[in-house]
Amino acid sequence: MTIPVYFVNGMLESGKTEFINFTIEEDYFKIDETTLIIACEEGIAEYEDEALKNGHAVLEMLEEETDFTIANLTALEKKHRPERIIIEYNGMWNPKDILLPASWHMEEQITLIDATTFPVYYANMKSRIAEMVRNADVVVFNRCDDVEDLLSFRRSIRAVNQFGDIIFENAYGEIDDLGDEDLPYDLESDTITLTDDSYAIWYLDAMERPEKYLGKHIEFVGMVMHGEEYPEHWFIPGRVAMVCCEEDVAFLGYPCYLENGHTLQEQQWMNVKARFDLKEWFEYEGEGPVLYVESLESADAPEKLVIDVR
Repeated sequence: MTIPVYFVNGMLESGKTEFINFTIEEDYFKIDETTLIIACEEGIAEYEDEALKNGHAVLEMLEEETDFTIANLTALEKKHRPERIIIEYNGMWNPKDILLPASWHMEEQITLIDATTFPVYYANMKSRIAEMVRNADVVVFNRCDDVEDLLSFRRSIRAVNQFGDIIFENAYGEIDDLGDEDLPYDLESDTITLTDDSYAIWYLDAMERPEKYLGKHIEFVGMVMHGEEYPEHWFIPGRVAMVCCEEDVAFLGYPCYLENGHTLQEQQWMNVKARFDLKEWFEYEGEGPVLYVESLESADAPEKLVIDVR
């Protein structure tokens, strides 16, 4: 038997406890069996006895990182025999170092971010924020009332986490439409020519709202990479990008179809012109952006080998 784990992460006072208090009382989340909540820090907000009772939940504290061990977690499981587990993780602990008992299954990872403090944290703790959101299934920006430039917040997260959902909330609930970002190219044009400075903006915007680019012709200089699991004739042209700090880089590129793709060399630079489309693709676990080559020519390596999306 495996036990589902809901992993809630975020900096201190980002709203983790309020989120869990609210969630365990929601009808869609309620179960008759025990839910074990493991809290790894104590903030201003407290767990409400009524919420714990209504949610059939019990609370345990592990406030020292050295106490977050498989032995201690297993002991808590034996003590309470929970049907599921919620972990309120300490934002100052590195989630990359987390180890769980073999029978625990990471069901969902949720990162909460206070939009009013995000610019300060991101400016001073980029690598910490990156680790916090990198594997999140959902990133929730709360307290967005009167906060400007939410579009840049979304771009910062999308640079690190390309597939998770990003949600913005104000006092009235979820914000459905953030509006359109000012883009450094003409979206009305049939052909969009990308530069070193605009490639990452296009890549992230196309991931977020691909319908805007359907059928358009995209031109750029990109490096050839071959995905190990890619079928014949498919490759990835793209750019290496610095996503949060000098030590944290990622290759940004979409699957691309070429009839004679086997002739391309790894890390070869090419002038690419391709048609943008959507296709079911295994890396997306559904439909996502792909490119179909219209023309391809060898190119010199650009002066800016690593682009910046920070």
